[in-house]
Amino acid sequence: MSNFLSEGPFWAVFIVLFIGAMLRGQLLYWIGRIPTEQALKRTAPTSGWQYKVHRWLSDGGADAGVRSIQRWGLPIVSLCYLTVGFQSLVQAAAGMLRTPLHWYVLAQIPGALAWGFIYSTIGFAMWAALAAAAAGSPWGIAIIAAVLLTVVLLVVRRRRRRAPAEASDGDVRTDSSAAPRS
Repeated sequence: MSNFLSEGPFWAVFIVLFIGAMLRGQLLYWIGRIPTEQALKRTAPTSGWQYKVHRWLSDGGADAGVRSIQRWGLPIVSLCYLTVGFQSLVQAAAGMLRTPLHWYVLAQIPGALAWGFIYSTIGFAMWAALAAAAAGSPWGIAIIAAVLLTVVLLVVRRRRRRAPAEASDGDVRTDSSAAPRS
């Protein structure tokens, strides 16, 4: 397959990548929609892939995507194809929000076309060049390590800031003056 992607005719590679992007988007949409409707409301799995999907959705795994769709609407579905990683959150979030399928597909088409065009021209070559440059250079490895460390530190910092706020939201305080008298 990799020979086809690098040496195949442009239009054939573009069509394969476009169809792949559409199928991946549909898979994520339905992974977001079906478990949201079924698993979260009707089941409580304790093991296996169902448990992992249930936990991911119930723990807010796609919350960033949900917030983006609520703020920007369906154009974010098209734009998410220009990102790495975020597109999975947005597409699953569209399913979680039970976006009507016909509107989701219409929003998905321009993004999948853009993704197919980028990866059928410079996308894979760019990633390969970055990986080769990083692997062959101590500075490249240091930069990648610094970026990864920064991301990890930012995530840890963000979670620590949220933890006290979430703990105080869960506290149940009772006011003794408000207690009913017997």
